[in-house]
Amino acid sequence: MNWYALYTKPRNEKKVAEALQNMGITAYCPLVTRIKQWSDRKKKVTEPLLPSYVFVYLEEQHRKDVFQVNGVVQYVFWLGKPAIIKAYEIEALQSQLSHPDPVLEVAMTAWQPNAAVEIPEGPFKGMEAIVQNITPTKVRLLLQSLNLYVTIERQAGI
Repeated sequence: MNWYALYTKPRNEKKVAEALQNMGITAYCPLVTRIKQWSDRKKKVTEPLLPSYVFVYLEEQHRKDVFQVNGVVQYVFWLGKPAIIKAYEIEALQSQLSHPDPVLEVAMTAWQPNAAVEIPEGPFKGMEAIVQNITPTKVRLLLQSLNLYVTIERQAGI
């Protein structure tokens, strides 16, 4: 059995994960709680850490079963095959997000474009990434195992 990444329709991640679990498929949609600001109020909102992504743990011969769920678009592919996510990467996400106040910011120093780095903390702790772009306020990383770009806010003074 392997972990695979599914790409879903926008804003369908929670519904897809729940429907897959109801079918008996192990599904994981990493969620974070953030405070959102509207013009008239602030509100705590639980939203997916990775928009449009849900992870499933199943045997290869059952991969097609996920398409019975409305909202599943396709598997995330890497080099022409469905991307297999390492179990320790899923465990790291689960571990980091299980803390009462998960670290959603990552401090970085001396990263250069095109450098291969290991993320030192936060929900992607331990994952390898390629630095794509660095600006004064943000760093864009490519998480190759997920075929996903992540933008990280830089903390003041770094």
